[in-house]
Amino acid sequence: MNINFQALGCRLNEAELEHWASQFMKLGHSVTSDSKDADIVVFNSCAVTREADRKSRQQINRLHRNNPKAKMVVTGCHASLNPQVVQNYLGVDLVVGNDDKEVLVDRLLESFDIPVEESMVVENSLFLRGRHRAFIKVQDGCRYRCTYCIVTIARGEERSRSIDEIISEINFLHQNGVQEIAITGVHVGGFGSDTGSSLYILLNEILTRTDIPRIRLASVEPWDLPDNFFGLFEDSRLMPHMHLPIQSGSDSVLRRMSRRCKTAEFTRIVEKAREAIPLFNITTDLIAGFPGETEQEWHQTMKYIESVGFGHMHIFTFSPREGTKAATLSGQVDKATKKARSHQMHELAARLKKHELKKHLGNTVSVLWEQSINADGNQWIGYTPHYHRVTSDNCAIRSSGILDVRLDQLGENGLVLANQTANKSITVDFKLAD
Repeated sequence: MNINFQALGCRLNEAELEHWASQFMKLGHSVTSDSKDADIVVFNSCAVTREADRKSRQQINRLHRNNPKAKMVVTGCHASLNPQVVQNYLGVDLVVGNDDKEVLVDRLLESFDIPVEESMVVENSLFLRGRHRAFIKVQDGCRYRCTYCIVTIARGEERSRSIDEIISEINFLHQNGVQEIAITGVHVGGFGSDTGSSLYILLNEILTRTDIPRIRLASVEPWDLPDNFFGLFEDSRLMPHMHLPIQSGSDSVLRRMSRRCKTAEFTRIVEKAREAIPLFNITTDLIAGFPGETEQEWHQTMKYIESVGFGHMHIFTFSPREGTKAATLSGQVDKATKKARSHQMHELAARLKKHELKKHLGNTVSVLWEQSINADGNQWIGYTPHYHRVTSDNCAIRSSGILDVRLDQLGENGLVLANQTANKSITVDFKLAD
């Protein structure tokens, strides 16, 4: 059977696709990157905002139109929050809730009466989509209830994978040429809360028991980090970048959000990171127009964000989600005000990003080059250890390689680093694992 995987939303959804793809290939089936060629399409949906709900519906319709003969399986947060509704969408044959994701492959095989034939050779599905960074799901669910968040409701209680299983997956990926992994989950910092372990222990084990060259952390809640956490980054394989969601720069808004980290604590965490590792890149999430947000609170947020400085920001306009406490709070901010505040924050975020990138000009760094971005194949895009995007025209670059380049200038309105060193001699520092 030809199986196509699609995802909308977070990195966790991407990580789950990789896991399922490997499982199916081990059972003798093939993975196709084109849904039109598939016998079965698996769509991992999103519901983090109302817009994500809408896009999930649109994608389901699009997939069915493109290949009406294919069996369609829908899973993810949109499907978990609305199982009966999704089951009645045109073209949907099977809905698998988040609680059953671990047995999705078994459910699919049983529902569609698909034969199993063990495969002796498993091609890593990452390469079918041209990816050379792998997302590693280490846990699912969250024990906290931020008032705006529907994902914790959709994903359920915290469940951690075993460290041995995670290590085995990372070593398998590295043996197949993957050079960087990104640790992901719903509440990554909560890893081990149900098993007596911790994120600190997990990272130590990965550094000790694998040789993967680059290890990156996806989003981690700032309150989960112990005092000695940034000592781990003395190992250069752990990339000097973390995504720490702040959500607001006003403590009164953070209280209404039920966030467990206030601005003073967040500032101390950022200071520890930057003291431990030069140019440590902190990126963040922020919500504009949370219920009850006054002009004074918004001013506090703008001032705080500028004082901290972030390498990149994901800015969301507040969207009330049915089933969350925030949707019932008084003082809902009008649409025009939310839009204006979002615009102000986007302008500030761009200015802060340019300021951050300028600090790296003139440095030579190791970049993981991911793909060619033009038809001629002479322009490449990749990411520095600090997770800054870089473009280059260097002919020595290969899509699966780590190449040292000099950061010469800013490109794309000053929001991307650029290397224009064609005809210069640069040594490629890359080899596949034995």
